[in-house]
Amino acid sequence: MKLSKQQIRHLRSLAHHLKPIIMIGDKGASDNVLREIHYALDVHELIKVSIASVDKPERRLITEKLCYSSRAILVQMIGRISILYRPKKDPKIII
Repeated sequence: MKLSKQQIRHLRSLAHHLKPIIMIGDKGASDNVLREIHYALDVHELIKVSIASVDKPERRLITEKLCYSSRAILVQMIGRISILYRPKKDPKIII
């Protein structure tokens, strides 16, 4: 699913006040973390993930792995925070 610039802007505005639900440490994205991300996306559709890795390329790789494994869309990545979106079958968020 490809989002337009207006849809991304809308999702970013909705995510602005959210706090990170998932925090990933130095060990990266384990199976338990991926399971929690699936659950959080099922419940919320739009989540923030905090990645405590030191360098930016590693955070980018972890974020890509999260998006691929959870079939989510990367809305925005700023510093250590990634915003992920995956619509439900009955979406709460209308974009």
